[in-house]
Amino acid sequence: MVLLYGSDMPRLTLDDLYRFAVPSDPCLRPDGGAVAYTLTTVDRDADENRTEVWLAAPGDPPRRLAGGSAARWSPDGRTLAFLRPVDGRPQIHLLPMGGGEPAPLTSAALGAGAPRWSPDGTRIAFSAPVGPGGQAPDPDAPVVADRLEYKADGTGLLRGMSAHLFVVDVASGETTQVTEGDFFAGEPSWGPDGTRLAFVADMEAHRDLEVGGAVHTVELGGGLGGEPRRLTGPELICTGVWWLGDRLVVTGMKGGPVGHVRLFTLAPGGGPEEVETGLDRNVMTGAPGYPGAVPALLSGDGDDLVFCVRDRGCSHLYRATGERLVPEEASVSGASVAAGLIAYVAATPHSAGDVYLGRPGETPARLTDHALDGVELFTPARRTFTAPDGTPVEGFVLRDENAATPGPLLLDVHGGPHNAWAPVLDGFHLYHQALAARGWTVLALNPRASDGYGEDFYTAAVGAWGLADAQDFLAAVDTLIEENVADPDRLAVTGYSYGGYMTCWLTGHTGRFKAAIPGGCVSDLTSLAGTSDLGHVMKVHEWAGDLAAQSPITYVSEVGTPTLLLHGESDDRCPIGQSEQWFAALRERRVPVRLVRYPGASHLFILNGRPSHRYDYNERIITWLEQWVSGSPS
Repeated sequence: MVLLYGSDMPRLTLDDLYRFAVPSDPCLRPDGGAVAYTLTTVDRDADENRTEVWLAAPGDPPRRLAGGSAARWSPDGRTLAFLRPVDGRPQIHLLPMGGGEPAPLTSAALGAGAPRWSPDGTRIAFSAPVGPGGQAPDPDAPVVADRLEYKADGTGLLRGMSAHLFVVDVASGETTQVTEGDFFAGEPSWGPDGTRLAFVADMEAHRDLEVGGAVHTVELGGGLGGEPRRLTGPELICTGVWWLGDRLVVTGMKGGPVGHVRLFTLAPGGGPEEVETGLDRNVMTGAPGYPGAVPALLSGDGDDLVFCVRDRGCSHLYRATGERLVPEEASVSGASVAAGLIAYVAATPHSAGDVYLGRPGETPARLTDHALDGVELFTPARRTFTAPDGTPVEGFVLRDENAATPGPLLLDVHGGPHNAWAPVLDGFHLYHQALAARGWTVLALNPRASDGYGEDFYTAAVGAWGLADAQDFLAAVDTLIEENVADPDRLAVTGYSYGGYMTCWLTGHTGRFKAAIPGGCVSDLTSLAGTSDLGHVMKVHEWAGDLAAQSPITYVSEVGTPTLLLHGESDDRCPIGQSEQWFAALRERRVPVRLVRYPGASHLFILNGRPSHRYDYNERIITWLEQWVSGSPS
């Protein structure tokens, strides 16, 4: 239950991190009568994130089914396949819904991926990592690299691993590997007759230097599948594929890896045709930190396509006709379609996520109530600011309307840069609510390069990081100062990833901020290009110009802002050397600076890392701001 302003209930605190229960990955039973979903909670004592499979149905309270994630219904709706760890590695389990305990189905050496049922329900396909010779890599052996793709954030050094497709027989448990070779096979999708799998892979020899991805199919038979057949050419960089009816629906980018992801269809024997939606928006299929949902067909005629795009900060479900299917101030992080119904998970200003079910054109039923009990929340206000060149820039202002003004302001910069803030309850950046309760205003701005405002806006900072986008932030801050909301002597800036980059950039170009907190930062594009797992791609397609001119380290001699650096030690996306360089440069110049390293933490640790690390991250931000800003005279 969320209470209105003026109540006597407490405001959200950092300790509420341990009370969040966030649903995701809904899967609607084929008859439309129930939704299986994953619920993520925090075990404070074990310092772990927990995932469980839950069931929600109209008229019944949600109930827990089993520990695990990625639940998928069998075609007859009688069995759930889902992932559950065995000896630390995810394996597919089966849960009979008529009664009984979950039983393991796979024993993949390095773990199994999400299950995909065959149309007749007799087999399950999945993608799984494969080590050299089918064995787990030796962690003590020398690492030999011939291409740049020798590591990946969240995995670390790949040590010769690839990813391939497997099919397991449900009755016998016999598992067959159906692809092999020097490539990474994406998630499989079954053909309508159950004889083929479709998947996306880049099999080119120089795939680490030239971004690609093509749709392939593989025939199933006895033993290993046949040679994969490529269906798309180099003109389309494919990112995902789903067999919907007798057509393949593909997500991808035309011509190069810059700009919006679009929808395409592949009819039998034909080339890709773009789905004309009339929306100048980026298609979102879902990833950590990037909410969305995979495409689906609402009806059996093959023409009623449902998909997700980012629109002004939120991830929304649309039909191909252009009809939006969810409320404006909701952000979808998973959807499923069956029997003419749509089940989806969405965050709102009052909930970090709940499960909804309904028919298009009707008000959906909320099947769960995972909002925090007894907490008064501040609601972000949507604002539009004007940059010096006249460009409108949208953002969200979070504050207590009863707070004294002018007051301290925190500018928070999102990552990406092609991500976006949304006006919904954020269960990861808890310091937003905690600071608002202390009288702060938090400005979460979507500058040019943000997603959800059209492709021209999305690509407006390509080759011009810091040069094209910094004006957007300062103009919005100036507006709040002019409105007597923000105190010009009590300004601070923070951000993560690209947000950490911009935090460093801004403090190298203005002394207006009294405190800076770069998280997972980028300080030197030249060194990042050679050390990040995506460094070459970013260098060629995102920075695409003078790296020194776009690097904060070039301007570090101008920084005098007290700076707190927060970084995961196992970050392969923005390696910790980026913070080490900034820390050393500021320390040499006697600028107040502190570096905090989180052992074992990858780039996404603020989303899915140890709860104690996430708590510490939030707490240190508040403490640093109180030390360097809150006590400053206005």
